[in-house]
This record gives sequence, C-alpha cells and structure tokens, in this order.
Amino acid sequence: MRPVRSTTRLRAGLTAGLTVGVLLGACSTGAAPTDGTVGSSAPAPAASSSSALGTSTAPVSPPSSEPTRAVPEASGPTPSRVPSAPSVPAAPDPASIAALITTTFEGGGLELGAERGSTSAYRQYFASYRSNGLTISGRINVPRGKGPFPAVVLAHGYVDPAVYTNGETMLRERDHLARQGYVTLHIDYRNHAQSSKDPSNDSRLRAGYTIDAVNAGLALKQSSLVDPSRVALIGRSMGGGVVYNTLVARPGLFRAAVAYAPVSSDTVDNFNKWVRRDASRAGAARSVIARLGTPEAQPARWAATSPRTYFSRITEPLLIHHGTADEDCPIAWSRESVAALKAKGKNVQLYVYPGGRHTLTSPQWDTSIRRTEAFLRQHLT
Repeated sequence: MRPVRSTTRLRAGLTAGLTVGVLLGACSTGAAPTDGTVGSSAPAPAASSSSALGTSTAPVSPPSSEPTRAVPEASGPTPSRVPSAPSVPAAPDPASIAALITTTFEGGGLELGAERGSTSAYRQYFASYRSNGLTISGRINVPRGKGPFPAVVLAHGYVDPAVYTNGETMLRERDHLARQGYVTLHIDYRNHAQSSKDPSNDSRLRAGYTIDAVNAGLALKQSSLVDPSRVALIGRSMGGGVVYNTLVARPGLFRAAVAYAPVSSDTVDNFNKWVRRDASRAGAARSVIARLGTPEAQPARWAATSPRTYFSRITEPLLIHHGTADEDCPIAWSRESVAALKAKGKNVQLYVYPGGRHTLTSPQWDTSIRRTEAFLRQHLT
C-alpha cells in the first residue's frame, strides 16, 4: 500500500483549474465523535459532459491558471481582422465529477416485484427503477403500517458482479432500519444481479454507480410509500465512495448521509490500490491513463478527479464509522476526508472503533447502528 499523500497535491490540482473529477476505486470507531459546523457551499465549476452519461451540454470554460499579460499597442495602423471561430470548451472526462455535476438525472419508475423475506415488521420485495436509460434492480423493505415513511438508499460495497446476487449485502442495516420505520432500498448497481449492463462503466471508474444512487433517491421521492422530504443515503466501503460522489454531484437531494468504512475521497488512493495493480482491470486502467495520464505525471488532473476537490458543494450532514484495524480501507483515509470536510466548514462526525475490522462485528456494529439511527432521527424529523 502506498503512503497517504499530503494536501500539497490537492492544492496543485485546485490551482490548475481543471474541471475533471474521477470516481471510485473499489473496497465495509469507541472514541468521542468529532463534530464540524455547517458552512456555505461554493458552487463547483460546471462543464459540458458526455451524452453517454445522460448529461447536459451547456458549455462552460474552465478557469485559466495563467496570469493575464498586457499586450503592447501597435505603433502603426490597425490591420483588418478576420473574425475567428468561437472556441469550443473540451467536454469533461466521462469518468469525472464535472461530468456528474452536469448530468441530467432521470430516476423514477420504482416498481415492486415478487415478495420474499417479509417479517412481522416489514414486507420485502424485489424492486427495480429507471436510471438514465438503464433498469436497476434492488431489494426494498417497506414497514408495515400506514405511510408515507422516511426512507434510506443503501449503496453496497464491492462484490464481484459476476457472482453478486440481488440484495445480498447490508442485510443488518436493512433489517434494523426497516424495523425502525424506514423504507430501505438496497440498490444492486448496473452490471449487478438483474440490472442492465453498462460495458463502459469500469473504464469510467464506475461513475455509473453514483448515477444509480442519485436516481434511486429520485425514484423513492416519487413513490407514494415515501415522504419525499425525509430521504437519506447510507453507503459501505465502495458505497462510501458513492456517498462522497453523490453528495458533491447532487447536493440537497438527500437530507443526511452515513458512510461505513469508506474508501478514500482521493481517487488516486483507490485507483492505485484496486485498479492499477489488478490484472483483471488492466484494460480499465489503460483506458483511464490514456485519457488522464498517470497520477505521477499529471498530479493536477488527478487531484481534480477526486470528490475531495469538490467538498465545498456538500450541504448535508455526514456521519462516518471506521474501525482502527480495517484491513481494506485504512482509517487514515477517513481521517483525511474528515479534515478536508472540516476545512470547508462542513457538518461531519467520525466515530472510531478501536480494533474494528472492515466489517464491524457485535457489539461494535450494534453501537454503530444505534448511532446511525439517532443521526437519522435527528436530521430526518
């Protein structure tokens, strides 16, 4: 594992003024919580984006990083000038945060299928919804009783799509929160289970997963089962990275968010650990490097690919759980993310679990879900 980098590289990326931002790599604390304060969100630079992402095409030029230089006046007669064609700004990389920010999200059409796994506290169904031209499958728990109910979108961690089955993860969170009166929609993501296929998703560093999470929130808000003003997002591991990206891509969609053992908010950490050194993803790595260059050769571009670069856009309170003995996602990653969020004046809270592994076990998990429940109750009422 390479060492965690300082903020020097991030600052270099910011001054470069590029409008690209890339998504995820791959990848589930009792010290006192660390609280931040809510600050204003400055808008991130907008840009045009690829139609493959279902995005808008309004061109916005990136800010120039070069100083303005005076042009000396000509001493002779002013020559006639031929009007030049207007410049056309380059579209952001299809795996970028800039592309996600300008995406026109088209989530909706939540449908409940076969009922399976219901309990005395809730009914459980196969579910599907629309996500920018694709159909995404999932599993939904609906509390018994009269709605509409508050709701939570659950974004799972990495499982090989070739072996993943519908709704196979985050079973504890789904059961607990449904028993507390929340509709829980566990999404499968594109290329998983019964979801539509998206062959380009890996070469776009799984940007499609964020699109699917945003559209899940939109689909829930259109359902008569759900109170549209009380919807939250919870992600685990890789899904924690989906949380970061969703909050910067579509601020204000969710009322609150929770991340369990999230990946790094610096994309280079994730790319180096899970993509660059994975022979099975060599094609995706080559595709990304061909567009952006290597992180070593193009640190400014890669700094601009991270959700951390866009943390100023976040408006929602965020809770993070992380164990000190996490074997997959080092707790240093969450501490760096919290520091970056606090630097932007954001409302973030980190719970650290001494000796906790990537997947927390009882009694630490029981403590974490009670804290999550209290957090949601505070921000969704």
